[in-house]
Amino acid sequence: MSTMDKNNLKDILHSILFVAGDGIEKSFIAEKLSLSEKELDKAILELEKELSGTCGVHLIKYKNKIQLSSNPDYAEFISEVLNPIREKSLTRAALETLAIIAYKQPITKLEVEDVRRVNSDYAVQILLDQDMIEVVGRKDAVGKPLLFGTTENFLKRFNISNLSDLPDYEELMERIKTLRAEEDNNNQSDTLFRDVQDLEFNDELPDFLKGEDVSKIEAEVTEKVEELLAEDNVNDDVV
Repeated sequence: MSTMDKNNLKDILHSILFVAGDGIEKSFIAEKLSLSEKELDKAILELEKELSGTCGVHLIKYKNKIQLSSNPDYAEFISEVLNPIREKSLTRAALETLAIIAYKQPITKLEVEDVRRVNSDYAVQILLDQDMIEVVGRKDAVGKPLLFGTTENFLKRFNISNLSDLPDYEELMERIKTLRAEEDNNNQSDTLFRDVQDLEFNDELPDFLKGEDVSKIEAEVTEKVEELLAEDNVNDDVV
């Protein structure tokens, strides 16, 4: 490797991130460029200051990674030209579902619906399609339901370094309730997607359940319900 002028480290880092596109681990950059953590952090800070304010490109940090990102202030203009997926393409129902998963992960779809009190099939599928959430395992319960968690793309999209940076949960839930009330008072929406309440599935399984043995799950649930009913009857007899 050519001798590196550390006076140009900020510009070298800028070039690396531009070509990479995706986020890169800070430790990986330091190792490959034979830099100390202090030297790298100094260059990152200088680049972050340069790429700030009205600059069209910003530097974002998440999970010990760094990446170049467009200035969020220009999202509307970028959308007009490139038509990327915009934040408002997520319905309020999807955002509400995403918030619950972010705070309560790992969590099942049924547990999400226990909080929202509405069917969340469509919202979950949209979040999976947009790489906001992912399947992280199965819960040790009847039917072994899928567990969902947020992705790195979720952190990048909402400019969050770590999940610990999320705002207070109760405060967010109150805000969501307000948004839901506003949505109920206004049936018209400028979103690219239908709201979950307007969706009809016609008995077709959502993508994230395709391949699952639904009949087995239903049988296990039915068996469990019958056991509970039997226990209830025994208790009534004892009384």
